[in-house]
Amino acid sequence: MTAEIAHPWPVPPQDGYTVDDLLTLPDLPPHTELIDGSLVFVSPQRSFHSLVNDLLMYGLRRTAPDDLRVRREMTVVINKRQGPEPDVSVIRAEAVTSSNETHYNAKDVVLVVETVSPDSEERDRKRKPQLYAEAGIPHFWRVEYGEGGRPVVYVYELDPATKAYAPSGIHHDRLKLSVPFTIDIDLAEIDNL
Repeated sequence: MTAEIAHPWPVPPQDGYTVDDLLTLPDLPPHTELIDGSLVFVSPQRSFHSLVNDLLMYGLRRTAPDDLRVRREMTVVINKRQGPEPDVSVIRAEAVTSSNETHYNAKDVVLVVETVSPDSEERDRKRKPQLYAEAGIPHFWRVEYGEGGRPVVYVYELDPATKAYAPSGIHHDRLKLSVPFTIDIDLAEIDNL
């Protein structure tokens, strides 16, 4: 008797996957990312992760100017071997060309947000910010699980001279910023979601 393989995982090409592969391979699990030419599959989402992303999406959409759009879980194409999927991104409105889009180019992204999960700590804290900074994305937020299940938002701005992020604030109960636009989000509101 022969055992059948439940999931025939794709065998990586010798030189690694490309963004074209990410966007065209059939039957990839939802929210698959491309990091350094490797496909990254994500674990099921925890409630905190979902609630924080909802809270930020609502707050950003409420305050974003007309020339920007807010998106959740959309691939950002950095180069042919890098296609991460931030939890939330703010993009230039002119980059939106149809409702069938599956990705945006890094040059059109103003802000990316990563909500850290146990399976993504290393990527969200180190590799993805490095990729976003090198791509020239001006703003990056990292969200961590704080005391009492409340989000803590670490805010970074790109230093264009070094192409690296510099910390510009840590926010616990309220996220109030003037860049990339005027933002005021009550983080404690997560308790009511």
